[in-house]
Amino acid sequence: MVPVLLMCARQFTPLILGVLLCQWTWAESQATGGESSVRPGINRAYANPQIEIWKQRFERPGREVYDRRFDIVDATGVQPGMTVADIGAGTGLFTWLFSDRVGPIGTVYAVDISEGFIENIDRKARAMGRDNVIAVKNSPRDAALPKGSVDIAFVCDTYHHFEYPISMLASVRDALRDGGELVIVDFRKIPGLSSPWVMGHVRANRDAVVAEIENAGFGLRGESDLLRTNYMLRFVKVEARH
Repeated sequence: MVPVLLMCARQFTPLILGVLLCQWTWAESQATGGESSVRPGINRAYANPQIEIWKQRFERPGREVYDRRFDIVDATGVQPGMTVADIGAGTGLFTWLFSDRVGPIGTVYAVDISEGFIENIDRKARAMGRDNVIAVKNSPRDAALPKGSVDIAFVCDTYHHFEYPISMLASVRDALRDGGELVIVDFRKIPGLSSPWVMGHVRANRDAVVAEIENAGFGLRGESDLLRTNYMLRFVKVEARH
């Protein structure tokens, strides 16, 4: 529709053309759920991932969440028999740790928007006999999890990759059981302290993230001082506002 408008622009007064463009923008917004991407293209690199390259990046000494991975799992409070959603599972770094922790009567949903990552996790789960791991390819707007099925939703260095945080948080909230928790681990974005890469790559700082998640129907339950370059926040699902 936009090319047509541009081709015919000389036939309209500026006011009429402005009205038509506004109507097109509104229609596009409605067609995409009313929420625009906050970081278009941020997940493009994961469209066809080379698993070994990403494994070297994600699972390397010196990366804080890798070095402290066991402490992070401990801090989530995951127990045998629980259902955990590892959202943004990537190469499966935390998926396998949660699989060990929840045991055979628990479940781990490994969730990622990258088909390549999900196929890799599913293949490895089958090869290792990890029957408690379910690989889920989701969309940028939806975690694609059963409603009321999850005790803990875990999002590590992935929140800043949410293109549609309002929609995604709503779907995560729906997936949590009553009293379920959302655990967020993400980069501290502090001018003068954080790296230039973090300052340019990460969309929101800690306070902005807290505000967004609280507005989505969660309450901040606690914060761990475990990490230095990252923060770790625990949110609980609260009653819907009326």
